[in-house]
Amino acid sequence: MNSKEVIILGIESSCDDTSAAVLKNEYLASSVIASQSVHAQWGGVVPELASRAHQANIVPVVDTALKQAGVTIDQIDAIAYTVGPGLLGSLLVGTSFAKGLSVSTSKPLVQVNHLQGHILSPFIKQYNKENNTPDFPFLTLLVSGGHTQIVKVNDFYDFQIIGTTIDDAVGEAFDKCSKMMGLGYPGGPIVDKLAKEGDPLKCKFNLPKVDGYDYSFSGIKTSLLYFLRDQLAVNENFIEENKADICASFQKSLIDILLKKLILATKQTGIREVSIGGGVSANSGLRERIAEEGEKRGWRTFIPEFKFTTDNAAMIAISGYYKYLKGDFGELTATAITRFSK
Repeated sequence: MNSKEVIILGIESSCDDTSAAVLKNEYLASSVIASQSVHAQWGGVVPELASRAHQANIVPVVDTALKQAGVTIDQIDAIAYTVGPGLLGSLLVGTSFAKGLSVSTSKPLVQVNHLQGHILSPFIKQYNKENNTPDFPFLTLLVSGGHTQIVKVNDFYDFQIIGTTIDDAVGEAFDKCSKMMGLGYPGGPIVDKLAKEGDPLKCKFNLPKVDGYDYSFSGIKTSLLYFLRDQLAVNENFIEENKADICASFQKSLIDILLKKLILATKQTGIREVSIGGGVSANSGLRERIAEEGEKRGWRTFIPEFKFTTDNAAMIAISGYYKYLKGDFGELTATAITRFSK
C-alpha cells in the first residue's frame, strides 16, 4: 500500500473526445469529457476536424478537471497522457499539451497505451461505492471500433494478446451495419437500441470459421450486404419494415462470435476472472450475455460502468498511476504512435 497520496492528471485525446481526469491514488476525483458532434453529418470521424476541436477543448477540459478535483497543478505528482494508438492529429494535441505542461511545471510525464488503459479500467475506484477489482491473471475481451482482442493480463504491465481479429474489428461491423441500413452514425448505439425491439432469431447470417482465439468480421459484413440486397430485390421497403429484427439478429451474431472464443479461452486457460473493455463494451446485449455466461460458468465478471466504456482520461490516469509507482516515466522526445506493432 502506498503511504503517500499520489495525484495523477490524465489526458486522453486519441480520437474525437477530449478528456481529463484526476486520480488520488486509485480513486477518481474528477472526470471531464468534451465530445464532438460535428462528425455525425459525415458518417465518421474526420481527423482534421477532430484535431481542431481538441485544440479548442483541451485547456478548459483540463482546467475543469483540476477544479472539480479540488487540486491545483502544483499538487499533481505526474501527467499521464495517451501516446497512442489513435489519430495522429488528435494524439499530437494531447501530447503537445502534456509536454508543455510538464516543462512549465516540472512534473514528470507518463506515457500510456490507450488500449492498456481500457484493460486496466476495472482498477479505477470510486468514493462511496463498492469497488471490486480482478485478481491476476484475468482475461479481458477488448472490443472497439478499431480493435477486437482477448488479452491475458498477468500483472499491471504484463499483457499477452492471445486472440485478435485477422481483419476488421467488431465495432466496425456495427457501424457498417448501420451504414448499410441508412441508420446513421455512430452505428453501435443505434443498432443496439433497435435490437432491443427486434427478434434476434429472425435473420440468419454466415458465421466465420477461424482457428484458435482469433476473430474475423469481414465475412459477416458481406453476409449482411448480400442478405439486404436479396431482400430489397423482392421488397424495396424491407429494411424499413424489418429494421429492428435485422439489428437484433446481426447483433446476436456478433455477440455469438465474441463469446464463443472467450468461452474457449476460459476453458483452455482455466482462468475464471473475466472483464470487458472498449467502446463496444457499452453494448447492452454484450453486457447481458457476459453477465449470463459468467453466472452460468462460475466466472467473476467485471463489466465497466458506461462512463468507462468510451474513451476517457480516468483509464489513462489509472494506467499512469501504476506506471508512476514503478518509476516508468516518459521522455519529452517521445512521439505520438498511431499504431502499435502488437
